[in-house]
Amino acid sequence: MENVEERNQTLISEFILLGFGNDPELQPLLFLVFLVIYLLTLAGNFLIIALVVTDQHLHTPMYFFLGNLACLETCYSSTILPRLLASLLSGDRSISVKGCIVQLYFFGVVSATENLLLMAMSYDRYLAICHPLRYVALMNGRVCMKLVAGSWISSFLAVAIVNNFFFQLRFCDFKEIDHFFCDLSPLLKVSCDDTQTLQILSFIVAAVGTLVPCLLTLASYVCIITAILRIPSASGRRKAFSTCSSHLIVVTLYYGIVITVYVVPTASTPYLLQKVLSVFYTVLTPLINPVIYCLRNKEVNDSLEKAVHKLVSCSNRRGIQQDKF
Repeated sequence: MENVEERNQTLISEFILLGFGNDPELQPLLFLVFLVIYLLTLAGNFLIIALVVTDQHLHTPMYFFLGNLACLETCYSSTILPRLLASLLSGDRSISVKGCIVQLYFFGVVSATENLLLMAMSYDRYLAICHPLRYVALMNGRVCMKLVAGSWISSFLAVAIVNNFFFQLRFCDFKEIDHFFCDLSPLLKVSCDDTQTLQILSFIVAAVGTLVPCLLTLASYVCIITAILRIPSASGRRKAFSTCSSHLIVVTLYYGIVITVYVVPTASTPYLLQKVLSVFYTVLTPLINPVIYCLRNKEVNDSLEKAVHKLVSCSNRRGIQQDKF
């Protein structure tokens, strides 16, 4: 293995994100695919936010968290896709060192916040199903605000501690990063400083920020499923499970992909496969989540139908008024 001292000590000011190769025929197709995904992601999540804000029936803790998750997914996509789209369109794959670290910071913040927010949503479902009589007292508006604000603030602070060390790193000799965004591991590999301490710190923060919420979410659903199985009637069990099935699918999908990307891969895993897997949790998951909630959640479906009917009615009224004139 090459020693740090043996590397060229000429400092660099920018990286080259290799992305998905340099095939001129492939770039327009990739640009179109990612542009469509980004626009659909924004449309789907903005739709969820609009429904939660405008429909009085959705002014409950469950949908308050859902609206915040939709907002978070929008931020998630926006930390990566605009930069990727610009590079695919212009062919300029360079990014400044500071810009790369800033992208890594915001990506870390939204990732950590999503872990905590999914945990808060599972806690909400746990209280609703396992302690229904105390639910209103335990999960009020103040508690919801504290959980959401706590998720964001703790993520900003925890990731800022790690990122502060990244700004002190020197990067020399190696300009190319074989990824489509500035992720933690590829960035550590191109540093000409000793990053062992930073790797340990990053591992601890990532383990606490991911493993703890994952285990607490799992514990919540063990209690939820146990409580549902105790319900005597089949219709009661179906109704109880329907209130958390969408969130359970999202949690399973999210953690399944994250574990596949960061735990399963070994040193022999091809970079292309790692990048393809990364696309699933950074690009496709924010697109899929609104679809899951719209398809699996009856109240969101009903709210969407009412919104469509209102739009159609308003459009018909305008058409009638224009015909009169």
